[in-house]
Order: sequence, then C-alpha cells, then structure tokens
Amino acid sequence: MHGMWGSFWMAFGVLNLLFAAGTLVEPKGAFPALGFWFIPLAAITWSGAFAALSESLALFAVLATLATGSTIAAPAIWTGSAGWEKAAGWVFVFSAGFAWYTATAMMLAGAAGKVVLPLGKYKRDANVPGEKPMHPIQLEWAEPGVKMGQ
Repeated sequence: MHGMWGSFWMAFGVLNLLFAAGTLVEPKGAFPALGFWFIPLAAITWSGAFAALSESLALFAVLATLATGSTIAAPAIWTGSAGWEKAAGWVFVFSAGFAWYTATAMMLAGAAGKVVLPLGKYKRDANVPGEKPMHPIQLEWAEPGVKMGQ
C-alpha cells in the first residue's frame, strides 16, 4: 500500500509542479486522466482492506475508508462532479484519522512492549491495555541472542 500510494502522490506532486511551471495547462472541471488513476488505487486498496481483516479491525478501517474514498473519487474526478469530489475528500479525512490512530497504537505497542491502545485484533489479550500484544518473531535455531525478522 505504501509503495502504491507513495508513487501516486509523488506523481501527483510532479503533475502539480508541471501545472505551476506552466508546462501543462490544468484542466477545469472534469479531469478523466486523473480520475482514471483512482480506479486501480481503489481496486488494490480494497484487496488490501479485505486482507487486513485477518490482522486487525483498525487496519481494515484505514484501508476500507481509503478504498471507499478512491472509489468515490474516480468517477467524481472523471466527470468533474464537485459535490462527489468533496464527499471523497471527507472520506479521505476519516481515513487519515483512522491511520493516525492505528499508527499511534502500533508504535506505542512496539515501544512499550504491551497494548496501550487497542487495534481490534482477534485475540482478546491483544486488545487489553497492559497485555502483551504479540510475541516477538524469533527463530530458536538462529543466531543466539538475535531476534530474526525484526
């Protein structure tokens, strides 16, 4: 997800630089070329959202709202519908809020070694503040004292 969305935002930044430099003329209203890019973003993000259901509800909330925003944005930008673009923007804002909460909860769990904010994991202990969220990845037959995979 980070690679796909990061690539999109870098390309979007370059596109806006080209508009600002006067190299390209920014279309007014409908922008089908940009709307088209939200179709694969939505499809791949929906796949990630359904895969995230096996991990946690918080991660699913981030990806599902991001995919929903993309699903709304694609036809809105394609047709130039300002109302639907605004609706997509608000869904993206909610996705950012879920992402902030989820990232904060994951960082606090990693730093503290215990649950601080629940992530909606399927094991009860993984959601109770003060409990160990997970066991570190280790291979007993690996190098002594080295935690592999981290």
